[in-house]
Amino acid sequence: MTSGDVLIKVTGLKKHYNGGKIRALDGIDIDINKGDVMVVIGPSGSGKSTFLRSLNLLEEPSEGSIVFDGTDICGSRINLDEYRQKMGMVFQHFNLFPHKTILENLTIAPLIVKKENKEEAEKRAMELLTRVGLADRANAYPVQLSGGQKQRVAIVRALCMNPEVMLFDEPTSALDPEMVGEVLDVMKDLAKAGMTMVCVTHEMGFAREVGNRVVFMESGKVVEEGTPDDIFKNPKSPRLKDFLGKVL
Repeated sequence: MTSGDVLIKVTGLKKHYNGGKIRALDGIDIDINKGDVMVVIGPSGSGKSTFLRSLNLLEEPSEGSIVFDGTDICGSRINLDEYRQKMGMVFQHFNLFPHKTILENLTIAPLIVKKENKEEAEKRAMELLTRVGLADRANAYPVQLSGGQKQRVAIVRALCMNPEVMLFDEPTSALDPEMVGEVLDVMKDLAKAGMTMVCVTHEMGFAREVGNRVVFMESGKVVEEGTPDDIFKNPKSPRLKDFLGKVL
């Protein structure tokens, strides 16, 4: 990839707590290119979710820069909400409004934040629901859906804002095992369609099959990074070898 393909450039990213005693992120340098499916793996407490949440400043970095589409979003004069609209975020838990229908959950942000007209917002939402096999649930309420269906709705909700990049923070970890596949299938389809994605996950099969780049983190640092073949078939660091020995 050429430098012109870089969508997000992370330089010297640090996040410290407790007066610097806890180093959740300890100097991350990484480029995320347009069309990348970057999968971030590592043990619990390695800084994976902190890194992901820092990309749209849900976690405010202690040091470093995050340049998104040529603009340092850590700068003091940027409209952060404007940039967050370009970054779809999917969490472990779905955070759907329980008193609103699925269609209402999907259109509330486009209507209020992007000032879209209702007809356009609902048309796009229905197209996306059809894409993930949930068009028949548009008028249902979240309580009527399974966990896997709710997470697919959460992905569609992010896509309704037409983001440039999708951030996934362990999107399957709160699901029953039989529901994991249906969510991963939606993510695979997004990857095939060329969506730029950064995924924190424990699903090693997804990392191997769908990711074009895998990042292994430990103690707030990037220990190793490469293609799925590099990471899973030819790991170099002893720590990565030990980690893979426990999870594969």
